[in-house]
Amino acid sequence: MMPTLETIVALAPRLRRKEISPVEVARECLDRIEKLDPTLNAFITVMAESALAEARAAEAEISRGEWRGPLHGIPVALKDLIDTAGVRTTAASALYQDRVPTEDAEVVRRLRRAGAVILGKNNLHEFAYGGSSLVSFFGDVHNPRNTAHIAGGSSGGSAAAVAAGLCYAAIGTDTAGSIREPAALCGCVGIKPTYGRVSARGVIPLSWSLDHVGPLAASVGDAALVLQAIAGYDALDVCSVDVPAADYVSGLDEGTKREGTKKLRVGIPRAHFYEELEDEVSAAVEGALSVIRQLVAEVRDVEIDVPADRTVQAAESFAYHAENVARTPELYQPETLRRIRSGEKVSATEYIRRRRELDEERRRARDFFAEVDLLVTPTMPIPAPAIADLKKDPEALRPAELKLLRNTRPFNVWGLPAISVPCGFTKSGLPIGLQIAGAHWREDLVLRLAQAYERAVDFSAK
Repeated sequence: MMPTLETIVALAPRLRRKEISPVEVARECLDRIEKLDPTLNAFITVMAESALAEARAAEAEISRGEWRGPLHGIPVALKDLIDTAGVRTTAASALYQDRVPTEDAEVVRRLRRAGAVILGKNNLHEFAYGGSSLVSFFGDVHNPRNTAHIAGGSSGGSAAAVAAGLCYAAIGTDTAGSIREPAALCGCVGIKPTYGRVSARGVIPLSWSLDHVGPLAASVGDAALVLQAIAGYDALDVCSVDVPAADYVSGLDEGTKREGTKKLRVGIPRAHFYEELEDEVSAAVEGALSVIRQLVAEVRDVEIDVPADRTVQAAESFAYHAENVARTPELYQPETLRRIRSGEKVSATEYIRRRRELDEERRRARDFFAEVDLLVTPTMPIPAPAIADLKKDPEALRPAELKLLRNTRPFNVWGLPAISVPCGFTKSGLPIGLQIAGAHWREDLVLRLAQAYERAVDFSAK
């Protein structure tokens, strides 16, 4: 189930020149969904009728010379906790199986403004509370590289859809790694921007203080195009921050020049992030570092203390769900209910103290970049586990997820931008991801090194 779609970067100029119709492109995606999704289960809702209508509208606009930009006529998908007006948004839960919002989330509004075609809503780990996408009212998500393995989570359906070529990009959310983890496990690109960079208004929350919204795509260039469309201040989102977004796409063009990355200094935080790696992951990441050393000015080891407390996430998740947990607990998957209830006994005093510590951590993160520009780590310490292994022992699921999210979670606490790009495969063909992180608001540098690495190794055809 390997992708055959070209990149958005390659397709967009062809659409603009009217060499291909947005309707043809949308039909191709819908045909692939019909053929492949019964096995992958990456979609909860396919919006075929409205997608074709949007594609026809895009075709008419482009024909009139009203091209909106590189996403005009491009089919994309949305994690199904992102509100869509008039289309159910379920969060993969029986609780919300018939929930139909009346307004689009802000990120959807921006995609529509850019002319994107919305194909449908992706399956996920129920209410985003997990890293496997095996806990969903709508069934398990399967990895397109090997359907016996997990796609990761909680944006598992989004990563599977992109990796299988069912859509050109998808929007996911990331509270502890839920964009980067499935991107790494499925072999695509996923970027979590700086906290507050992309509006989360109209997105069902897991933890208001830790939730990030961002794109998954087949290439770094495609991820940059989507991020460009959705980034920016939203005055109606209390978590949004009014810091102008860089020109990520032009920044990538600069990065293609040899000097584009030659001034960058890269830090390698060996403690925590490089510990207890599966052997094939370790080998792939060390190989990636050898490539990066040729691309940048300096690579040096750095020491960073890593926060481990999860009180804020637990407390905020329970706060959102408390009323429904009390009224209709049977509508949650049992494992989700257990996780939500883990925050029930967090006192106000404890929450306030831990929330203050989170703010202190985000301030401390500025110091990481006193002598380096970027940090590079493995995205995951292990490749995608087999579904059967996780299901035969229910007690093993959460520990496995926490291990998978070990390297991504700290960057949500710090609120730093971080991307996962493919850096190799295991002998059995499972993808391995490399994580690149930068200082607050420096998505441009993260993308620049990510693309330079991507072009140096080119795993796209493997």
